[in-house]
Amino acid sequence: MTDVAADPAAIAANLAEVRRRIAAAARAAGRDPAAVTLVAVSKGHGADAVAAALDAGQRVFGENRVQEAEAKWPAFRRDHADIELHLIGPLQTNKAADAVALFDVIETLDRPRLAAKLAQEIARQKPAPRLYVQVNTGDEPQKAGVTPTAADAFIAACRDEHRLGIAGLMCVPPIDEEPSLHFALLARIAARNGLEVLSMGMSADYEVAVAFGATHVRVGTAIFGPR
Repeated sequence: MTDVAADPAAIAANLAEVRRRIAAAARAAGRDPAAVTLVAVSKGHGADAVAAALDAGQRVFGENRVQEAEAKWPAFRRDHADIELHLIGPLQTNKAADAVALFDVIETLDRPRLAAKLAQEIARQKPAPRLYVQVNTGDEPQKAGVTPTAADAFIAACRDEHRLGIAGLMCVPPIDEEPSLHFALLARIAARNGLEVLSMGMSADYEVAVAFGATHVRVGTAIFGPR
């Protein structure tokens, strides 16, 4: 995590600006701004930065690693019962039990072995986190996520074979391609599978994502600054 001291005033101002821009993008697209949830990506940022965001009213956060979240979040949860914590980084099967115990939402379900392990842990632990399937919309070999051509079958297997409730989809478009093409693709996959939740859009493109139907945008740098 970063050793740079957090600036609470800057974080509060950044949050206000991001919220303003989300609302403007939603209204421009004919959407209710309240239909878009801001996930503040606190990965790599310390407790002081999180505390500043909490003081500014933010309650939904995203973390990349189970181990980092385990060290950071229990103390905050004791003081803020309304925190919602999303896992937005790749999940190893040997961390599935810890992830189910800690996170309210796991956004990175992307392979059969992980689906089986999550089903096992969800049966053992209550309540269950909400699950999003990560789709590798750019079909990039170095990136996690099920390919677009395999997404329908994977979603069906999660539901039918593993009895998992799938709440939505998530994607991270290639950095060198037009993001709107990927957001539109994710929305089409979601629509034909009866899914309404779309986690897409980050600091550089969240307004575009809102225009294409994002229900959750994952914004880190624009709120907390560089790690």
